[in-house]
Amino acid sequence: MSRDRALLERALDRGEQDGGNVEFKERLSRNVHLEGGRRESLAAQLRHRLLSGDGEATYVVGVTDDGGLAGIDPDTFSETMDVLSLLAEEADAHIDDVQTWGVEDGLVGVALIQEGGVLETDDEHVVVGTAGHVDHGKSTLVGSLVTGNPDDGDGATRAYLDVQPHEVERGLSADLSYAVYGFDEDGPVRVRNPNRKQDRAAVVEEADRLVSFVDTVGHEPWLRTTIRGLVGQKLDYGLLVVAADDGPTRTTREHLGVLLATDLPTIVAITKADTVDEERIEEVEREVERLLREVDKSPLRVSRHGVDAAIDEISERVVPIVETSAITMDGLETLDELFDRLPKTAQDTGEFRMYVDRSYSVTGVGAVASGTVMSGEVEAGDELLLGPMPDGRFQEVEVRSIEMHYHRVDKAQAGRIVGIALKGVKESAIERGMVLLPREADPDPVREFEAEVMVLNHPTRIGEGYEPVVHLETIGEAAAFYPENGRLLPGDTGETTVRFKFRPYLVEEGQKFVFREGRSKGVGTVTDVHPME
Repeated sequence: MSRDRALLERALDRGEQDGGNVEFKERLSRNVHLEGGRRESLAAQLRHRLLSGDGEATYVVGVTDDGGLAGIDPDTFSETMDVLSLLAEEADAHIDDVQTWGVEDGLVGVALIQEGGVLETDDEHVVVGTAGHVDHGKSTLVGSLVTGNPDDGDGATRAYLDVQPHEVERGLSADLSYAVYGFDEDGPVRVRNPNRKQDRAAVVEEADRLVSFVDTVGHEPWLRTTIRGLVGQKLDYGLLVVAADDGPTRTTREHLGVLLATDLPTIVAITKADTVDEERIEEVEREVERLLREVDKSPLRVSRHGVDAAIDEISERVVPIVETSAITMDGLETLDELFDRLPKTAQDTGEFRMYVDRSYSVTGVGAVASGTVMSGEVEAGDELLLGPMPDGRFQEVEVRSIEMHYHRVDKAQAGRIVGIALKGVKESAIERGMVLLPREADPDPVREFEAEVMVLNHPTRIGEGYEPVVHLETIGEAAAFYPENGRLLPGDTGETTVRFKFRPYLVEEGQKFVFREGRSKGVGTVTDVHPME
């Protein structure tokens, strides 16, 4: 017997022993189990199971009434979960977790249902993007913030964010990772065990105010990923880390340039303060201040001017500086106070829009598109458009369910980092850079647009046909530049036509972007678009 099959058998045995709060179902369908009085009857049955289990019920699906393994195909399993979710909502409960097993004839699943409706997300939610050089302690600092645990000096708290096995092994982040903590009237609400998704979900449920971190990548080869994290998310603040033992580096300057190009209010955290003496900390702070003044920003030392001043003054021009150590926890209370009190800056305007940052498939649920809601709000059951596809068309899809930091929510508003399970599309058809819009929207796919750009760095001149990678929202695509005056030199600002090399995207006037090729880089703003015919 396989290991998964053995686990399932044990789950079924426990279910038979628990009796009162366990229900066996082979399948549930909309046209049978939601019609007439069946819906009310099944919801009442679910309420009875919840009452018997002190607020928890277990539904085993894909099995016969006596617990025999039947198995159902993935589409039927997805429909069963949809129906069960509606029944749970009627019973003022929600599906908290689903585990699936493959058997000879299909899928068998165990759904844990808990009392209480799904989370409303009307509370404050601040999103912070981190940046900084590799080994300067971004992930370690965030790990200590969200857990309240000091680091052991070897990056133990960093492991709470690095989600790929090779990242943990090498001690380097190679993709964006996410973390969350929050606040209530008693202070910080931290994650008890970040390796348990239920504990991260509990923070979302319990906190009155949430702080989500988009933790980017400090290693030079993954600068493209860092740009995606800072440009493609609806961030409220940037958190730039500079290690006290190393000081600002070329990567520090790169990341600061991206943060400032997006007009993002930013905090600088001097990390690893425990590794050096006061004289060295002072030296690094002066280096950071010089770096900020070079780009026309005003540094504000929080240790000297206080948290109140930092909150009052932080802006596109004023940058607070905080000394921290994830080992001694010095300075983390200051960051807690800042994140608890700083106002949300990203504005929620217009209809729903979410650019896709990543996609994946969940057994029994199907295709999931993940990203940050840029504007408006989305609810389970909404009908949306996804695209553009490579040929420029938009595909109709339906929202099955929404999760935020592993907690299922009934809707998501601007600024939320969510995973949206979609009906009507395969995961293989979803690509980074696509956008989700309301079904009634009339979007125009764009292959070419006009922009005003500033060349920040380039070894020679930018001429016609120059091909950098353009980072706009979550789009990261090679594009050809055709400057209005034939060429652009380092430091120049000018007009250029930009044409995506491989496929169209949704691009609109006013959007900002970063372009990069080798050590060449610049920033731009879309001034006009040329929709595909």
